[in-house]
Amino acid sequence: MVHRNVRGGKFKIKYEEKPCPVELGQEIDVTIIDLAKNGDGRLTIRGYNIFVPKAKPRDYVKIRIISVEGKNVVGEIVP
Repeated sequence: MVHRNVRGGKFKIKYEEKPCPVELGQEIDVTIIDLAKNGDGRLTIRGYNIFVPKAKPRDYVKIRIISVEGKNVVGEIVP
């Protein structure tokens, strides 16, 4: 976060874009937190939503990242 002095003595805040905490093809162990509207398992890592099809809340699974689009990430369960 960067503060910059603007007219009138107030500060304008410029938020810096943070890199995605996961990469395409990366395998990670996660715990599913809740369900998305379409029924997929969902969890959040540093503001990024990760959706895992065929997962239920409280499941501890190993997933592989297959898609990264903006702040939405899709992973698949690795057997």
